[in-house]
Amino acid sequence: MNKMLWLALVFVAFISCSEDLDDSKFADYLVAKPVTISIAEFEKGGDIIAPRPIEESGKIYAYEDYIFVNDAYKGIHLIDNSNPKNPVKRAFINIAGNVDISVKDNFLYADSMQDLLVFDISNMDNIKLVNRLKGVLRDNIVWPTAEIYEWEDIDTNKEIQVGWKVVTERRLKVEVQNRFENIDIMAMADASVGQGGSLARFKIVSDYLYAVDNHSINVFDISDLENPKDLDDVYAGFDIETIFNRDNHLFLGSKSGMYIYDITNPSIPEFVSEFQHGTACDPVVVAGDYAYVTLRGGNACGATESGLFIIDISDITTPVLAKMYALDGPYGLGIKDEKLFVCDGDSGLRVFDKTDVDNLVEINHFKDIITFDVIPREENLIMIGDDILYQYEYLEDGIALLSRLNLE
Repeated sequence: MNKMLWLALVFVAFISCSEDLDDSKFADYLVAKPVTISIAEFEKGGDIIAPRPIEESGKIYAYEDYIFVNDAYKGIHLIDNSNPKNPVKRAFINIAGNVDISVKDNFLYADSMQDLLVFDISNMDNIKLVNRLKGVLRDNIVWPTAEIYEWEDIDTNKEIQVGWKVVTERRLKVEVQNRFENIDIMAMADASVGQGGSLARFKIVSDYLYAVDNHSINVFDISDLENPKDLDDVYAGFDIETIFNRDNHLFLGSKSGMYIYDITNPSIPEFVSEFQHGTACDPVVVAGDYAYVTLRGGNACGATESGLFIIDISDITTPVLAKMYALDGPYGLGIKDEKLFVCDGDSGLRVFDKTDVDNLVEINHFKDIITFDVIPREENLIMIGDDILYQYEYLEDGIALLSRLNLE
């Protein structure tokens, strides 16, 4: 080959590679990849095994002297909390596709994709799966926070998708833009997949279990605790993420707002009102005349800013915004008396005095921790974040760390 021609080809190749490696053309994206298991393994879920390291901490649930910690899409870690200063890992309940649980009178209800599992936990040394209602959580679509969703063909006669693994990957911007232009939104909405949410999607009120999915309230009569009766679903909108109860009302947090339902007739929740806000990931809690909603912007949540919305619900039929405070990246929140606890993601746990909603006073800020979900119990505060279970004791002017359990 002519030497000059060879040099020209090398130069062209170099220029081409340089263009391909142009860092400005790339960006980091959150990519959700499907997690699948065999149908046989899925259907034998409910096994109780010895404690094991957590892989991805999810929501928490407290019942009597025990704490249940969700391991996203895999099951539930059982923690003996009879001594909050020294909690002990007790067992692991293997439940494929699990995200939420709720407990009443020693019966534990857990989702396993579209199935509802019932466990007898009256003897924590001998937990038993006593019922499995197949396909009753018909649209149990739980989307993780991600910017790209990878898809793969699976043999539905042999495998089932039980969740997602979210990773950060560097991708060409133009490829991602083209991907979004070709997305079939309706196909995504119909997929039987899961989403990692913040705070509860299950709520027991008296003899009823309410389980929200992407757009409905699934209603179960649990007056016979071991044998729930699947009642008619109630359509509630789109992108429903969380559920909270106060008296005869359910408060649903969605990516576009807060929906309020009346459960005076508990088998048929009836729409009362809604409060709309910009698209964002959000849970809601209620105390007195106010609902407290955290909005987390960025990534797939839609909004560009994050904050705390305080909504006046003194007229339950006409909720109105009372005040908004900026936050960094909040997830779960909770209330105990005049204290408001906010898990502000990578910015730690914030504690506010909410006596005056127009002038919240921050009384504690635990900065060097990652926070996700919180439960204010009567005796102490429980918080999960970054695979660590924290507990705090209440003080007159704030809280103080009581214990710290690494779940890895």
